[in-house]
Amino acid sequence: MVVSQQQDAPFSRVPDKEFGYNVKQVDAFLSRARATFNGGGNDDAVVTSHLIRRTTFAPQKGGYQAREVDGALDRLEDVFAKRERDDLIAHQGEEVWLQQVGRLAAILRGRLHRAKGERFRRPSRSNASSYNIEDVDRLCDQLIDYFERDVPMAVDSVRRVEFRSAVGTEGYEESQVDAFLDRVVELMASID
Repeated sequence: MVVSQQQDAPFSRVPDKEFGYNVKQVDAFLSRARATFNGGGNDDAVVTSHLIRRTTFAPQKGGYQAREVDGALDRLEDVFAKRERDDLIAHQGEEVWLQQVGRLAAILRGRLHRAKGERFRRPSRSNASSYNIEDVDRLCDQLIDYFERDVPMAVDSVRRVEFRSAVGTEGYEESQVDAFLDRVVELMASID
């Protein structure tokens, strides 16, 4: 099995008949991130930890290995989140940063302390795909332990969590759970 590989490519490529991430999109995004990190680029091209977390790439046959790119983006997000935190503290003070962290933590804790089975909306369509309630509630219990009992938890365990599928109202609405987990990752990356 021959895999396309350029000598100076930042990531491995999948075989020509398999799908990976679009090479040009990944390279362009990393170039933007590098420019932002080095203090260059225009306002339209500024990369933030939030943008890194929300970035997706089109599939491409023979593209970059998704797992490698995702791992690099996770590390990049952590670097940007820490830098954003440090910049905020340097320019506005630690008190402002702590207030922001406190507000976000209060919002997240409010949802985490809802009753099991009632933490998130159910899809409005009976045939919509959804997340298994027990799986999501189990993660929520782990997050309570992390936030309130100082039980160690890696941000990557939230980034890479996988839930079993459910159908319609038998599960939690995927988009609401995903948005919540996005905020959890934002908070964990900023405080770790």
